[in-house]
Amino acid sequence: MPPSRQGNVNTESVDNYLKAILALSGPEERRVSSTTLADRLGVAPASVTNMLQKLASSALPFVEYERHRGVLLSAEGKRRALEVLRHHRLIETFLYEVLDYPLEEVHEEAERLEHFISERFEERIAEKLGHPTFDPHGHCIPAMDGKMPIQVSKPLTDLEEDGKFVVDSVSDRDSLLLKRLKAHGITPGAWLQVETQSSDDFVLQAASASKALHLSRDLAGAVRIRSTN
Repeated sequence: MPPSRQGNVNTESVDNYLKAILALSGPEERRVSSTTLADRLGVAPASVTNMLQKLASSALPFVEYERHRGVLLSAEGKRRALEVLRHHRLIETFLYEVLDYPLEEVHEEAERLEHFISERFEERIAEKLGHPTFDPHGHCIPAMDGKMPIQVSKPLTDLEEDGKFVVDSVSDRDSLLLKRLKAHGITPGAWLQVETQSSDDFVLQAASASKALHLSRDLAGAVRIRSTN
């Protein structure tokens, strides 16, 4: 269930901060700077500092924060972040598989709904879907106990040589790019021939598509690939 409000801090805002810190800290659980967090959330650095101070000083702290050293999720903060992430990815999967939403539209709908569903509703969705472990973008869905396997993949921008790969996941943060990728057959599980024409240009040819897609380095980071072996 969603947590109670902490003072006058909106629950949705808290959830969004916790999810962003979880994503930015990575599997290594690195400290996240206020500037990086501000860029991710699209808010002023001063607003980030104010929120982090509130989250760190509450009766049940969601973060461990030190000025100039960045922020880490506390155990309770990580638990809540994974719970909201599970809600989000289950809702995305339900919208995509049951309600036939286009892939590029499920993220925004899930962003609106993720904060409010009950544990019972969450479990009913999971049961209806057959307890999926991946969402439509190829991202792992956290289990009920918060466990989530680490995906063995790398962003396209880390490619060391041309070759054939499998699309592991695609970022859900740019709906226009998602639509473009889908139009060229670049979706999770697709086989992909990748060529690097320069340090800033990637040519992607999906097995199911008739035309190749050229992606700049700025956009290529949205695609994660893994070996075909």
